[in-house]
Formats: sequence, structure tokens, C-alpha cells
Amino acid sequence: MTPAIMPLRLLTIPAALLTSVGLSLVAEAASPVPLTAAHAHNDYEHPRPLLDALDHGFCSVEADIHLVDNRLLVAHDRPDTRPDRTLERLYLDPLRSRARLHGGRVFPNGPPFTLLIDLKTDADPTYRALRPVLERYADILTRFSSNRIITNAVTVILSGNRPLDLLARESGRLAAIDGRLSDLPRNPPVDLLPLISDHWQQHFSWRGDGPLPDDQRAKLREIVRTAHQQGRRLRFWAIPDTQAAWRELIQAGVDLVNTDHLEALSEFINGQARP
Repeated sequence: MTPAIMPLRLLTIPAALLTSVGLSLVAEAASPVPLTAAHAHNDYEHPRPLLDALDHGFCSVEADIHLVDNRLLVAHDRPDTRPDRTLERLYLDPLRSRARLHGGRVFPNGPPFTLLIDLKTDADPTYRALRPVLERYADILTRFSSNRIITNAVTVILSGNRPLDLLARESGRLAAIDGRLSDLPRNPPVDLLPLISDHWQQHFSWRGDGPLPDDQRAKLREIVRTAHQQGRRLRFWAIPDTQAAWRELIQAGVDLVNTDHLEALSEFINGQARP
């Protein structure tokens, strides 16, 4: 007797899952090497805000915001604000999309990403408008509380007009403050000021011409040592935006190198990493 032939049953994979898996694999294969030291200064002025920086592997970007009619609009100057250029649309939405795609990271298996928000309008009212916006993105944001930092996909740091007293009174936050070199001697809580940023030209006379003088190199390394000893990262703005300056900062251990030249800094850091 001929045995009955059972019909072949094919495993069906839902199209949505197939699309998700496929997109994730493609994105991971195409993703650049994350550059933890690369910071996009005035990132919003590039043709594709955030996206150009991500394409070059940058792990930190800066967005200036203005509170206009209870909306947080991204621009360097108030006259340049546009209703469609909101913090959510240009930064928070695409960062959340990437974090969801990559299993909770902006880059596949990558480091935390820093979103430095520079408040251009008055500190307290701007932060009061920003706080509920950040709460809507709490699933991807680092949390700060007394002596505790719970790292997530995106770490928000507030610079510019900084609402220091307002944040200091909050027991739990989705943002921290960008400190200054003058904060180091008093050693404030790291969960409040995890990053120190300052104006290069107010502390160093070197403008990138010739080698960095030995005394200024020693001063730079002492600043780095103090910041790191306190558990803080370090950044300077208004640096000479040149390879010579980038090399000095990276060799000294400065955590975030400020630049307007995304491709050039990306190529420089990747070149430094090659044997």
C-alpha cells in the first residue's frame, strides 16, 4: 500500500517582521564606525541636520533652540526660526526611530549619543517648555537623579542659557547641565554637570599656528586630568578647527572635539585609528 503523501507546509514569515529584520541588517551593514570624540558644532546648519553627522559616525551634535509661541524651534538666531524646524522633528523623532531600529542604540551596538541643546531664549521658561517634550521621549533618554545616571540611547545636556538652579531642585531629570571650567574647583554632583565645556580662546593663546607651546599643552592635560578625575567629560568650543588642533585635543584626552567640518574630522579620526 502506497503511503499517503502529506502536503508540504511552508513557514510564513509576516511581512512586517521580514521588513523590520531586513532593514535592521541593511542599516547595520551600512552604518559608519561610531566616533565617540566627534561633536558636530551648530549641527543644524548642515544641509541635513543630524543625518549628515550620523552618516559620518558622529556621536554628539549641538542644536540651538528658541522658545517661540510655546514651540522649540531650532536656529542660531531668532529671525532664522521656522515653524517646521522643531527640536522634535529635526532631532528627537529621528533619534528615537534609530534607537528602536537598532535595539536601543543610535548606532548598532554603539555608544550612547549626546544631544547638546543650547538654550538661546531665557533659561527657565525655555526649560519648562522643554521638559514635557523630553518626557514624551523618555524611552530613549538617559535619566539623572541624585548621584545616579541611568544611561540610555540619547543623553541630553543643556548649554547656553542654562537653567542650573531649576534642574538642581529636581530629584529626577531627563537632562543635565553643561558645566564650565570654573565649576571644577567646587566639584559639583556629576549627575548635574556630567560635561564641562568652555571657550578655548579664553584659556589658551594658541590659535593653531605652529606647535602648541609646552606650557599650554601641560595646562590642557591638567584640565583633562581634573575633569576625568571628577568623572566628567570635556569639550572646548572656538578651537582652531584644524588637524593640528584635533590631534592635540585627542592626544590630551579631550572627550568631544568640536568641528564644523564633518567629513574632514571623520576622515582624520578614522585615519588616526588605522595602524
